[in-house]
Amino acid sequence: MAQQRRARTPTDTPAPEQVDAVLVASRALVGIAAASMAGVDDVVTVPQFRVLVMVYTRGPMNLASVAAGLDVNPSNASRTCDRLIKEGLLDRRPSEVDRRNIVLTLTLPGRRLVENVTRRRRTAIQRILRRMAAAERDALAGALAAFAEAADETNDEASVLTLLWPASS
Repeated sequence: MAQQRRARTPTDTPAPEQVDAVLVASRALVGIAAASMAGVDDVVTVPQFRVLVMVYTRGPMNLASVAAGLDVNPSNASRTCDRLIKEGLLDRRPSEVDRRNIVLTLTLPGRRLVENVTRRRRTAIQRILRRMAAAERDALAGALAAFAEAADETNDEASVLTLLWPASS
């Protein structure tokens, strides 16, 4: 359920300690994300993993959508996707609706890779959350939901996985 976003006023500036708290927490999250990629970093790069996550969470995509999601030009997105296709993680086919359009889908190995990395992230996050009181976990979940909403992320697997490198649940 989307939370109501508080109206922002011109003087509503975050305090330095608030920014610092988020920075420290982001280090922990980036550490979790990096550790979850151990064992696959020789197979895919972070941008390549981002592509796999986008296709996993959003379904079949065209190259323009991948480029927009990565915030790169289409030729860079094309090279990234070519490498994933060569590794057997992504498949490229003409669209059934418009043969001029190329559709990218995950292969079974690509889907498994995303699921394995996500499982490792989830396990690491659960381990840390167990160290917190239930009320603290509830407050954290609410605060992170508000943060994600302010960052224009949606409450789905795509936002959770791409939050760290817009990707974990």
